[in-house]
Amino acid sequence: MTTKTIIFVPGKNPKPPAKQHRDLLWRTLQEGVRRANPEVGQAFIEQQKQFHLVAWNSLYYHESKDISRDLPWIDKLIHEHGPSQDDIAQAQHWHRKLDRFLFNIADHMHFIIRFLPKPVHDTIYETNRYFQNKDNIACEIRELLKQELRPLLNQSQKVLLIGHSLGSVIAYDTLWELSHEETVKDKVDLFLTLGSPLGMNYVQRRLQGYDLRNSKRFPTCIRHWANVASVGDVTALDREFHNDFGEMTKLGLLESLNDHCQGIFNFYHNEEGLNCHRSYGYLVNPAVGEIIADWWRQN
Repeated sequence: MTTKTIIFVPGKNPKPPAKQHRDLLWRTLQEGVRRANPEVGQAFIEQQKQFHLVAWNSLYYHESKDISRDLPWIDKLIHEHGPSQDDIAQAQHWHRKLDRFLFNIADHMHFIIRFLPKPVHDTIYETNRYFQNKDNIACEIRELLKQELRPLLNQSQKVLLIGHSLGSVIAYDTLWELSHEETVKDKVDLFLTLGSPLGMNYVQRRLQGYDLRNSKRFPTCIRHWANVASVGDVTALDREFHNDFGEMTKLGLLESLNDHCQGIFNFYHNEEGLNCHRSYGYLVNPAVGEIIADWWRQN
């Protein structure tokens, strides 16, 4: 019997210790699936062992985040069943639109990055840390994911690979290397990107394979790709990927590429207020839960 496995690659910043982080991610993912499809959500209760976390952050930052900071906010998130009118207004507020505007300028005119507001500045340079691959750190991070993927793909298991934020970039590069520098028997069944910066020019110019042509430019071991971006998520600067990666479908490398970017709100809060980018808020959203539930049910 074919086994179904979900692999999650988190975004930047220190995270709680791996087991605790995995439990929190699973809790919100399961809740999102339950909201979208109660029947599949019930079946998910006993499936936590099929959920794998690629805990690269401790290798990258050499520190962990105190889990107690997240727990009350995740409890609050679980007990909310959608964005409030205030959340919707904040996600669409002019200051987020201004951040997006500035971020877009920096994406095309890199020399002004140093003059941008600190959150935008820090996000860009944190991403660049990965691309610089100092002390071979990016290769070591990708190897962590490869160790999860190789046996599953070579045994033709069904794999849902979820990449959040910078984790989607790590996942993409890893899939490119598995496609062109190694040989794997099968494909990732569904690549799900959440709050991803893969649409940015700054990122795309640094991806594995960018300077190559045709099928050599892209990963060839993805069957389906779904991209989700919430309203107000500045990291997901270019919210739609069909104009950036649609060539993959034309080349026959992908069976489908679907963008889910309209009317999706990430209503995660913490002590700093609404955070339209946090992974927990994406996973608990029924729009993401529906994608995961459909994949689980149909395969």
